[in-house]
Amino acid sequence: MKLHYNSYGSESSPALIILHGLLGSSDNWHSFGQKFGGHFHTFALDARNHGRSPHSDQFNYHVMAEDVVEFMMQQSISSASLLGHSMGGKTAAYAALLHPELVDKLIVVDIAPRSYKAHHDQVFDALTSLDVSAFQYRKDIDAALALKIPEIPVRQFLMKNLARNESGGFQWKMNLEIIEKNYARINEELPRDRQFNKPTLFIRGSKSGYIQMDDLPVISRLFPKAEIVTIKNAGHWVHVDASEEFSAAVLNFLSF
Repeated sequence: MKLHYNSYGSESSPALIILHGLLGSSDNWHSFGQKFGGHFHTFALDARNHGRSPHSDQFNYHVMAEDVVEFMMQQSISSASLLGHSMGGKTAAYAALLHPELVDKLIVVDIAPRSYKAHHDQVFDALTSLDVSAFQYRKDIDAALALKIPEIPVRQFLMKNLARNESGGFQWKMNLEIIEKNYARINEELPRDRQFNKPTLFIRGSKSGYIQMDDLPVISRLFPKAEIVTIKNAGHWVHVDASEEFSAAVLNFLSF
């Protein structure tokens, strides 16, 4: 699997790999790539079945974690710090558990290593029920999505997945069919039989319920050196809701 990526910063700097969340892409992290690129050789990856990375029938945390390792081998990166949000956070955590020798530090953003109940059904229903190839203008797709997804920021986030095909019509860049088919795998807990015994930071938003107090014992068991930072007035998209506070937390952790 040869993942698409955007890179920032000097090749002589320590490596930092950023992994986006479900239905996102590396482009969501462009501004942070530029900011972190001033300190690290930063790579923002597109996960398989997302963005401009290849599509595959296999879609689970194990293959995505191994994709990260394969990417490091392709780029001759002997070790790197990993930063992942939501699905990307679980992917980064799993990669660290599987290959601790390759990971310097780990940052997991607003996700715990436990299982989650399905909560994207409305989004999948809206996306799969829409034939985007039948539309000429993005504003019309937005209006159609609004019937099932009233939240403007969510629609804007999802519509970043739109692209023009060779005939000039719209298509989704993501492999929507396979992502939906394997959605239950993305909600699964991570295995509990390994440990990552290096510096680890969990960042959560104060308005998000993704990391609960009940999750702390499992986090401590799998990541004994984990610390948790809660960013005020931020929801699940911590980096969007409080970008300055988020950046400061990341750089402070990685710098020591």
